[in-house]
Amino acid sequence: MRKPTRRRRSSSIRSGGAEAATLAVAAAKLGVALRHGGVDAFDRLPDDLVLAVLAALAARAGSPTDLAAAALTCRRFRDLAAHPAVLSRAAGTAVAVRAGAWSEAAHRFLRRCAAAGSLHATYFLGMVRFYCLGSWAAGAALLARAAGGGHAAALYALAVVRFNGSGGGKADKDPRAGVALCARAAWLGHVPALRELGHCLQDGYGARRDAAAGRHFLLHAAARELAAASSSARRRGPAGEQDDHGGAAAASRFMVEWWALMSAEKPAASAADGIRCGAGEDAEEELRLCSHARCGRRETRRHEFRRCSVCGSANYCSRACQALDWKRAHRGRCGAAAAAARWLAAGNAY
Repeated sequence: MRKPTRRRRSSSIRSGGAEAATLAVAAAKLGVALRHGGVDAFDRLPDDLVLAVLAALAARAGSPTDLAAAALTCRRFRDLAAHPAVLSRAAGTAVAVRAGAWSEAAHRFLRRCAAAGSLHATYFLGMVRFYCLGSWAAGAALLARAAGGGHAAALYALAVVRFNGSGGGKADKDPRAGVALCARAAWLGHVPALRELGHCLQDGYGARRDAAAGRHFLLHAAARELAAASSSARRRGPAGEQDDHGGAAAASRFMVEWWALMSAEKPAASAADGIRCGAGEDAEEELRLCSHARCGRRETRRHEFRRCSVCGSANYCSRACQALDWKRAHRGRCGAAAAAARWLAAGNAY
């Protein structure tokens, strides 16, 4: 009774081996066909399937190079990767261009993604145009479009613009509109907006003063930050990079790198030309960056940002940046700077 069973097993093994051999031969033939200019297997895939794969890649790409590498696979992928259905799904990391790699091609890529409907690209390009390229109207329009689509970081960016009257004069400040935008962004889960809203309620800036509600929002923001930091530590990544707040960290990193490159290029250009800065360039030099090292925003007019009331040497675009910089760096420098200023003032008095 055991022999037939053994025969069936051996026959099944032989049939499985034959099938594997057949598949191997077919794969070999397909490889030979591909090497000798046969029909590419990708050409047999429908466009809808390829678009779905590329759209999923754009939504999960860790950097712009991931999408670019897929586009360089073949001519068909290159054409389909530029389809609006793919570019509209681009995530914040997929459009996070670095300042050192900025070029007309990168600018064109962001414009195409924004035109396709990617809110992350619209926000990123709006921040670059507003704070780096000096196109205030175009940048504000892009930020407004992203905010209209429910992008929390764009809502908070517009709130900062309203608080400072950026791109205009002091008369353009609108604290009430800034608080309303912060509230909307905080409701969508944006932690910097929640922190800013808490400080506004504590100070009574742009809203009726409510110290208890302000402290509640600040504690909630601190808890959210602690949870994000612990999650990043478990993933063995730097704190703050895992939770990008809808691309806000990538935009801030771009602006920080951009102004660092500009400050490095200006002395070299002036030394090569042998020309001293004129009055207009001196006025531009007086425009200060936000003292929070990870912000990157720059004034659009002189004395736009608020200063530290103790030392007067630090400038901040928002109360949230001031609170973060106080905890991370300015706490140890503020007392020494204020003491040095008093010592210089006392010396000048004699």
